[in-house]
Amino acid sequence: MAAWRQAGLNYINYSQIAARLVRQALKAEARTEAVKRDEVNVKFTQWTDGKPATEKQ
Repeated sequence: MAAWRQAGLNYINYSQIAARLVRQALKAEARTEAVKRDEVNVKFTQWTDGKPATEKQ
């Protein structure tokens, strides 16, 4: 059994923790670029009758 599973984590949580630790270990120049890639944008669209009704960001 994988160590992350024995620790009570799912793979998504394990990969997020690993990515955070790698970003923290980077040198300052590379770290700023890596932190920019960590941002997430989500767009929600309400659909009615197969067509988008509203868009929220």
